[in-house]
Amino acid sequence: MSRPTRILLGLVLGAVAGVAVNLATGGGPGTRRFVALVTEPAGKIWLSALIMVVIPLILSTLSMGVFGLGDLRRLGRIGAVTLACFLALTTLSTAIGLSAMNFFRPGENLDPAVQSRLMETYRGQAQEAMGLSGTALSMDLLVKIVPRNPVRAAADGDMLAVIFFSLALGVALSVIPREKAEPLARVLDSLGHATVAIIHLVMAVAPVGVFCLIFSVTARFGFDLLISLFRYVATVVGGLAFMQVVGYALIVRLVAGRPVTEFFRKVRVVMITAFSTSSSNATLPTTIEVGRENFGLSEGVAGFVLPLGATMNMNGTALFEGATVLFLAQVFGVSLSLGQQVVVVLLSVVTAIGVAGIPAGSIPLLMMVLAIVGIPMEGIAIILGVDRILDMCRTVLNVTGDLVTALIVDRVERGRAA
Repeated sequence: MSRPTRILLGLVLGAVAGVAVNLATGGGPGTRRFVALVTEPAGKIWLSALIMVVIPLILSTLSMGVFGLGDLRRLGRIGAVTLACFLALTTLSTAIGLSAMNFFRPGENLDPAVQSRLMETYRGQAQEAMGLSGTALSMDLLVKIVPRNPVRAAADGDMLAVIFFSLALGVALSVIPREKAEPLARVLDSLGHATVAIIHLVMAVAPVGVFCLIFSVTARFGFDLLISLFRYVATVVGGLAFMQVVGYALIVRLVAGRPVTEFFRKVRVVMITAFSTSSSNATLPTTIEVGRENFGLSEGVAGFVLPLGATMNMNGTALFEGATVLFLAQVFGVSLSLGQQVVVVLLSVVTAIGVAGIPAGSIPLLMMVLAIVGIPMEGIAIILGVDRILDMCRTVLNVTGDLVTALIVDRVERGRAA
């Protein structure tokens, strides 16, 4: 079997086994104990092995990508096109999410008894996220983009700081004499190849890791909760699917100039990895590999656009944030005017840039948006029970958007070269 087929098989088997166990045991203490002691640790170990190589991969690919671009004017041009694509795709996806919520209005029919039960069940998680939301997006975040100690930033997983240092290192290699830049460039190039080799080893056991991650979610997940929030989940997933299947398809064909069927066939392994890990950072190694090998992206474009996208291009997250704000406004009877919804779009676009590329990284920023538009922050507890499922879905949109942007940039650069 091909690797995507094996991963998809692990995904399906894990989901089926988890649902069967949940139906048989009702997610009781024995199931929770088995998940906590066996499948969840196994899945987290595999996920950690993927995330382990993200920092050296970003350092090597992004700095070498900038160095490979050579001319700083070309870097500025590619950077401008990349950021324009990020903003356009994120704004479009947020608008789709808000439109879907305005049309279907799932929050108006949520049973108050279910609302109270959800608030009580997830009160602790909501309070924890409220503590994080106060510093989720502030001037301190802007200051920390420039790291005093890049090694400590890497150790802390501060991705924006690592990206800034990698960009600075690549620019520095571009401006110093070639003979002085080559030794470090060879080290970084070798580091990139070594991380790719580690990725291949980790992905060899991907079916097992994916099985454990999905089993852990489905075995614990109660169908009663899913049914209670079905209209909300269906509306968000429908918006994500529309952007993925229709929005990206039109952009790939009309803007990137690539066949749609071929694009989705080649990007399949990235989508499966993103769905199973719920992490743009964990999917980044696979995204870069697919961009280079399946789509023929140059080292410069793949090494520059894709690492940036894993941290800054969160189309699915912005759609989820906008849709969830409107859903909770409907639940609490808060009427948001058209102008306020435009503010939600802008806030979702801005906050999506600061989201950590890890599972549930958007929750603290989402709570900040809720507070700004006058919706009770503790209302986030209503959706925490299904957030893991939605996180898996929106991560697929995030990483697919990175490749869509890379293809657009690649076409622009090929056009200028011609």
